[in-house]
Amino acid sequence: MKSHHLSLALFAALLCLCESYTLRNSVSWAVASNDVVVEGELDAVSEEEVAPALLVDNSGLWKQAYPPSVLRNGAEKPKETVKSKKEDAAPVSSASRVFSYRMEEVKAPASAPSPPPHQETARTARYMAHYSDWGHLATISTQDKIKGLPFGNIFSVSDGPMDNSTGVVYFYVTLMDNSVADLRSFPFASLTFSEAEGDFCRQQVYDPEDPRCARLTLTGKMVEVGPEEVEFAQEAMFSRHPVMRKWPVGHNWFFMKLELKQVWLQDWVGGVSLIPLEDYYKATPY
Repeated sequence: MKSHHLSLALFAALLCLCESYTLRNSVSWAVASNDVVVEGELDAVSEEEVAPALLVDNSGLWKQAYPPSVLRNGAEKPKETVKSKKEDAAPVSSASRVFSYRMEEVKAPASAPSPPPHQETARTARYMAHYSDWGHLATISTQDKIKGLPFGNIFSVSDGPMDNSTGVVYFYVTLMDNSVADLRSFPFASLTFSEAEGDFCRQQVYDPEDPRCARLTLTGKMVEVGPEEVEFAQEAMFSRHPVMRKWPVGHNWFFMKLELKQVWLQDWVGGVSLIPLEDYYKATPY
C-alpha cells in the first residue's frame, strides 16, 4: 500500500514539474504555473526585452524567438491546439536591434583556385590581394590613450569583381571607425593578408605563422576614391560583399583605396620578397 502511495506521489510531482515549463519553437524556459502565452501580443515586446534573443532561420528571413517577458498572467491554462509551422513561427519584432536581411542576398563565394607556385612571387601577391575578402589594416592611432601607437583593425576589401582583378584594394568605410579617423591625421597604413584565411593552409596542415602559409603586406597611402572611380569601387565592393548595400546610410559610408608604396611577401622558407610595383600590377591572379 505504501508503495502504491509513493508511486502516486512521484507521478503527481512529475506532472507539476512538466507544468512549470512551456515550449515554443523548440526553446523552453521556466514560467510560473499560472502563466500563459497571450496570443497576438508578441509584437508588443519592448526593445530592452528582446535581448538576449535566440535567432532562428524561418522562410529565408532571420527571425527571433522571444524571452520569458512575453508571458502574461491569466486565469485559464492555454488550450492545446494544433498549429502549422507557419502559424507557430515567432514574428519579427520591429523593435529588434538585430540587423536583418534576406538570406538569398548573401551568396557563398566560389572557392579560390589553388595558389600559384611559390616561385611566382608577383602572381602570388596578386592572388592573395584578389581572393582575400578581408585584411588587417594597421594605422597610427589618434585615440587619446594610445596616440601615436600602432592600431590594428579588420576591414572587408576587394580589388575588383571576381572576374576583374586590378590589384588596387578598395574599402567601404565610415568616419565613425577609429581607423578611418586615424587616416585623416596620418594617411599611411599597412594592409596584411594571410593565406590562412582560406582552406589551403589547413589542408596542408600549415600553421598560420609557417612561412609556407603565405602572408602579404601592402603598404601605402589611403585615399578617398574620386568621382570618376566611384562606380567601379562600388561594383568591386558590393559584388563581393552584397550586404554592404543595406548598411545604415546615416553612417555616411564612402570608398577609399590603397595607393601602394611597397609590396612585401613571405610565401616560402628562406626570406621575404619585396616585389616591384610594376611586376605586381603586371601579374595576374588567375
